[in-house]
Amino acid sequence: MEEETKEKTSVFNKLKKIYDKQYKKLLIIPFLILLLAIVQIGIQQATTGDFLNKGVSLKGGITLTIPTETADVITLEKKLLEDFPQHDISVRSLNKAGSQVGVIIEADIDTENQQEVNSFLDDIEYSLNLKKGDYIIELIGSSLGKSFFREAFFALFLAFIFMGIVVFLYFRTFAPSAAVILAALSDIIVTLAIVNLIGIKLSTAGIAAFLMLIGYSVDTDILLSTKVLKRKEGTVMERIFGAMKTGLTMSVTTIIAVTVALIFTQSEVIKQIMTILLIGLLVDLINTWIQNVGILRLYIDRKHKKVGHTE
Repeated sequence: MEEETKEKTSVFNKLKKIYDKQYKKLLIIPFLILLLAIVQIGIQQATTGDFLNKGVSLKGGITLTIPTETADVITLEKKLLEDFPQHDISVRSLNKAGSQVGVIIEADIDTENQQEVNSFLDDIEYSLNLKKGDYIIELIGSSLGKSFFREAFFALFLAFIFMGIVVFLYFRTFAPSAAVILAALSDIIVTLAIVNLIGIKLSTAGIAAFLMLIGYSVDTDILLSTKVLKRKEGTVMERIFGAMKTGLTMSVTTIIAVTVALIFTQSEVIKQIMTILLIGLLVDLINTWIQNVGILRLYIDRKHKKVGHTE
């Protein structure tokens, strides 16, 4: 038992030493992840014309909610894609208490083309043996979808700008403020790339999740920067580990809450929000405790050298 405890302590001390002494090399990890994320978003833009996967609420189309316990979502989606190959169509089950109670069909059908809309609805009615009135239909025009996206993206941009202003006013120093803003920007870019890779089609709720992510990201980064720069007790590493203890407790608590909500919710809107938040919170652990810590330590080292040189 004692040997096992000693071995664990030894491994922890080695990791702690690497974290302390090799912080410059560790900076490669978050910056490499950020570079790969930018490449993914660039490829997404080049191949699809959009830097993210837009859902119906952001680009317009049809959403059908059909109460049925027997529909096979995979077979239905395959058939619809074969019948309408030029459209982006997704079919997912609507569950309650672990059992299917319906299906939701989303398609980027041009709502202004009534013939195409009728053809799509006829196909679904024939496939599932439905009649008019057996399902709920929502139509979002392409211009309205574009308007939603433009306004949501502008809100995200505005939130980020104001966050940057507040951070600069608080720290009044370029490097620490830039580190906080870079960490938040990295969180958004890397999370977006992962969301693209796993095929989530973003709705307006997804944009709201990114707005929430800015808040979570800045929270931990300001906690770190405040403890390291504003307080003077202990060494730099002692202040970093103190901030880490508090920050990780906050992050882990939030991750657990988000995971529980993701497991038990039946709402697709909440699922999308929680999925994006979970990804973002995990990404933030790297960007706060490796990227931001590394930049702050470089800033402090440079500051100390300047003071020593002056003296």
